[in-house]
Amino acid sequence: MPNMGAPLGPLRILLVEDSQEDAELLCDQILDAGLEARFQRVDSEQDLLDALAEEAPDIVLSDLSMPGFSGYQALRIVRELHPQTPFIFVSGTMGEETAVEALHNGANDYIIKHLPARLPSAVARAIRDARSAQERARVEEELMRAQRLESLALLAAGLSHDLRNILQPLLIVPDLIRDRSDDPKVIRLADVIAECGRRGHEMAESMLSFVRGSRQPSESVGMSRLFQAVGMLLKSNIPASVELHLEVADERLAVEANYTELQQVLLNLCLNAIQAMPNGGQLRLVAERAFDPVAGEQLCIRVQDQGVGMDEATLQRLFTPFFTTKSTGTGLGLISCRRIVEGLGGVISVQSVPGQGTCFDLLLPLSAELAADDGERPAAIPGGRGQRVLIVDDEAVRLSLLGNALSSQGYRLRLAADGAAALRHLQQAGLPDVLLVDAGIPLLSAGQLLAEMHGMGFHGPAIVLEEAGERVFDQIPPPPGIRVHTLPKPLEMQRVFRAVADALGVS
Repeated sequence: MPNMGAPLGPLRILLVEDSQEDAELLCDQILDAGLEARFQRVDSEQDLLDALAEEAPDIVLSDLSMPGFSGYQALRIVRELHPQTPFIFVSGTMGEETAVEALHNGANDYIIKHLPARLPSAVARAIRDARSAQERARVEEELMRAQRLESLALLAAGLSHDLRNILQPLLIVPDLIRDRSDDPKVIRLADVIAECGRRGHEMAESMLSFVRGSRQPSESVGMSRLFQAVGMLLKSNIPASVELHLEVADERLAVEANYTELQQVLLNLCLNAIQAMPNGGQLRLVAERAFDPVAGEQLCIRVQDQGVGMDEATLQRLFTPFFTTKSTGTGLGLISCRRIVEGLGGVISVQSVPGQGTCFDLLLPLSAELAADDGERPAAIPGGRGQRVLIVDDEAVRLSLLGNALSSQGYRLRLAADGAAALRHLQQAGLPDVLLVDAGIPLLSAGQLLAEMHGMGFHGPAIVLEEAGERVFDQIPPPPGIRVHTLPKPLEMQRVFRAVADALGVS
C-alpha cells in the first residue's frame, strides 16, 4: 500500500518500457494499491520527447536497458525538460552498484522488477516529496518577493524624504519671484517652477503610497489639462517614427483623482506603448464617455498603440509583481497603474494582438463637469511691521529661504538649526513674537522647545511645520496659554505668509 498522506488525486504516469507485458504488470500493481492513475508507455527517445512536450507527467517509471535506448538517456532527457519530475528506475538487471550510480545521476529511487511490492509506496512518496519541494520553492519565492517589497518600502521612504527637501525651494522661490517682478514672462516662469515643485513632491509621496497602500489627496482633474501635460512630458521621448494623437471628446470631462498619480499612469502606459513600436506607428490617447450597464455612464481613457502586441501567455502575467518583458524593467509599473485605477473605483483592461498592437482602457467614475474659472485672485496678504519671528529648522535650504521670504515681508528674523541653538538665541536676544518650528528638529523636540520657552515666559503663538501623519501634540498638549497652529509640508510661501499674519493678528 502507498504511504499514508494527503490524497494524490488522478496521476499521469509515464512508462519508459519496451515490454508491453512488463508495463501492464506495473500498471496493475499501482492500481491495485488504490492509486488513481492513467498511463502512457514509450520505448524510444523521440516518443519520450513527444510525450514530455504534450504534458508534464507526475512521475516517470523507466526500465534501465532497452534495445536502442537506455534508462540513463531517458533520465537525462527528463531532467533537462522537467527537472522537478520524480524519476524511478524499475529494472530486472539492477545490481547494487548500478542502483547507486542511478541515484547519483538524479533518479529518485529504484525498484527490482521481480520485487515490485514497494513500487506503489515509492511512487506515492516520490510524488509527495516533489510536490512538497515545489510548495517550499513557491513559499520561498513569495518570501523573497515580500522581502524585496519591504526593501522597496525602506528605499521609498528614504528617497521620499530626500526628494521633498530638494524640491522644497521650488515651492518657496516662485512666490519670492512674483513679489519682485511685474514681468508677465517672469511670473509665468515662476508658475511653471511652482507647478513642477508641487508635482514632484506629489510623486515623492506616491512612492510611499505604493508600498503603504494609502490614498493621496484628490482633486477634480480635467482631461484636457491632463492630456496637454502628458503630451508635453512625452515630447522628448517620442521618436520621429511615432505619431502622438491626443483626443478629448468633451472639454468638460473630469475625474476625481490625484493629478500626479493619474498622470503617472498615463505616462507609464504611453512610454510602454512607445517602446512597443520600434518601427513606428500611431499612439492614441483618447478620453470619452462610456456606458456600462451596471455602473452607468463612466469616463473611458484609452491608450492604444500599433506595436508588436502581446501573446496570451504574456497577457495572463501582465499584472504579476516583478514580471517584465523588458531587460531593464522592474515589473512594478503596471501593478502601480492598476492599484491607482482601482483605488479610484475604476478598472483597467487590456486587449492585444501580436503584430497588431495593444489597447489599454481605463474606466473611471465621472466627476462633476468642470466649472468655469471665475478669474478671482486671492486677497493680498498684509506684511509685517518689524515683529520678531524665530524660525527653527534643521533643513538648511528651507531655513534660509523662509528667513529671506519673511524678512522681505517686513518681519525681523532669528534662525536656528536645532532646539539647543534656539535656546541660545532666546537667552541672548529675548523672546520672539511668534515661533515657526519644524516638527522634526533635533536635540530638542518641538514640544520640548515650547515647554522651555513657556518656562521663560513665552505666551505668543507658535506655528509647527508637520509632515503628513505627524502629530506633535496628540499625546502631550502644548503648554497653557500658547496657541499652536500647524502647517503641512511641503510649504508654499503664500500659506506661510498667511499663517504668520493670522497668528500675529496682522491686518
